[in-house]
Amino acid sequence: MVIKFKTLLPLLLLFSLVHPHFAASIAQNINLTNINSIVGNCNLYKGKWAFDPSYPFYRSKSRAQPKGCPFIDPEFDCTNFGRADTAYLKYAWKPDGCKMPRFNGLEFLKRWRGKRIMFVGDSLSLNQWQSLACMIHAFVPNSNIAYTRQGTLSSVTFRDYRVSLLYYRSTYLVDIIGGVLKLDSIVEGKAWLGMNVLVFNTWHWWVHTGSAQGWNKMEYNGRQVKDMDRHVAFRRGLTTWARWVDRYVNPVVTKVFFQGISPSHYKCNGQKQPSAASATQVNMPQEAQIVYDVLRTIRKPVTLLDITGLSQLRIDAHPSIYGGAGAGNDCSHWCLAGLPDTWNQLLYASL
Repeated sequence: MVIKFKTLLPLLLLFSLVHPHFAASIAQNINLTNINSIVGNCNLYKGKWAFDPSYPFYRSKSRAQPKGCPFIDPEFDCTNFGRADTAYLKYAWKPDGCKMPRFNGLEFLKRWRGKRIMFVGDSLSLNQWQSLACMIHAFVPNSNIAYTRQGTLSSVTFRDYRVSLLYYRSTYLVDIIGGVLKLDSIVEGKAWLGMNVLVFNTWHWWVHTGSAQGWNKMEYNGRQVKDMDRHVAFRRGLTTWARWVDRYVNPVVTKVFFQGISPSHYKCNGQKQPSAASATQVNMPQEAQIVYDVLRTIRKPVTLLDITGLSQLRIDAHPSIYGGAGAGNDCSHWCLAGLPDTWNQLLYASL
């Protein structure tokens, strides 16, 4: 039996008025002409940060915290590398007009028993992957866990529940072959198929230059160039990814998310509290608008984790000089515990 969307829509709208959290999860799919439009009064992405002493969900593993999270890379492990202030750990995102469901790692494991969840993207995806692994681990610290890091693929498996969290490193989502960034090719996408949840991210590497960019030329429609406007290149590459989703993803098997643009700040060292502004008061960068534009073209269901605005308010949450990888003043990534935990709460609410 086929139910037409026009017939189903009034029932969805009525249900969403009674259950606003349901509205938050569906609106990103059914109304990408206005990304933040939520039926009823609940928009999880419009709100403010508020101090909440019940946070954080977890601590990093140390001598003082032997049961702390063992998955955090040094570049995100701010407390173990000298950051003494702790207020940044205790801010919770408070949406306007509704309450965001609090994360429950045990409930997550039971609901997703036997499933595979993969984060695909650059080190911001790594940031979010490690955050989710830590959030779940806090609820089952004595669970039987398999943890592997090998090449482009890393995984944390909670064996008692057969739930696997995977991270696939793909900085551009499109291919780099022989030093050429191919804006219309995704061969590596074969590794992403068959997952139950895919969370994609890309942007930060698109502005890298010189030896840091990882390629020598760009190629599009069979024509190679030394370089091009990076926003133009980003739009073309992201459009290729969108076509890949439409062609290869089976929505019966796989839920697809796109992690919105994670903002960088400048001179973040010494910042100890978030901005008091609302997410609606920040300016959206051009790359975020490109994400909105491209997502509107996808026929398959894709949910946007629209993290840009709420993350722009958190200049205090970067590693700055406390990233253990010796990266200097890091104002691009985020401390763990920290802001990516909120991204995963939004993912949890959507799932």
